[in-house]
Amino acid sequence: MPMPLPQPDEREPEPIPLSALQHAVYCLRQAALIHLERQWVENRFTAEGRVLHEASDKPGRRSAGTLRRITALPLASRRLGIAGVADVVEFRAAPWGEQPYPVEFKRGKPKLHRADEIQLCAQALCLEEMTGHDVPEGALFYAETKRRQIVPFDAELRQQTLQTITDLRGIFARAETPPVQYRADRCRGCSLLDICRPRIVARPVLSWRQARLKAALADLEGQT
Repeated sequence: MPMPLPQPDEREPEPIPLSALQHAVYCLRQAALIHLERQWVENRFTAEGRVLHEASDKPGRRSAGTLRRITALPLASRRLGIAGVADVVEFRAAPWGEQPYPVEFKRGKPKLHRADEIQLCAQALCLEEMTGHDVPEGALFYAETKRRQIVPFDAELRQQTLQTITDLRGIFARAETPPVQYRADRCRGCSLLDICRPRIVARPVLSWRQARLKAALADLEGQT
């Protein structure tokens, strides 16, 4: 009797964490070290962020008039293969029922890159799939300024978010940590600096001929 053919594994891959998108925008290598290699080191910046999120990480519901607010709301998009937890989602009265409005809490102040905005946009994409309604904007609340920054989810931000998801999915599928790309403005504040060691790893390895030539040139410069 012939052996039955093995059935293909139809299990879906693990969803990409929403928090990984923020890491990926900041540095793809950092995202791989944290979410692929499970490396983590806390510094002052990550500790401040953790403390800030402790209040919103507790599930809860609160209503005020026509506004309903839910903290620590689980989110997921099966279509995009992403999942995570939103700090706060406000549901505001709308003609069709309720309009979802994600709010993410961040330490510090608004940044020059779009990591926070892309993480928030990914939350909106999840909410759109879960509720069936468009989510045109959300907000980032920064602890240093104590003010909300409104984030419109325009076509450009949505495209950047989808591209970040695609880049991360490729890294996870290959199970391969990207090579070092040293950037002083980002590497110096990274909690994984001592693990990644970007300045050492990124330094080119010289052959013995190149090393001898470099030493000879250094001797000539010293004699002049």
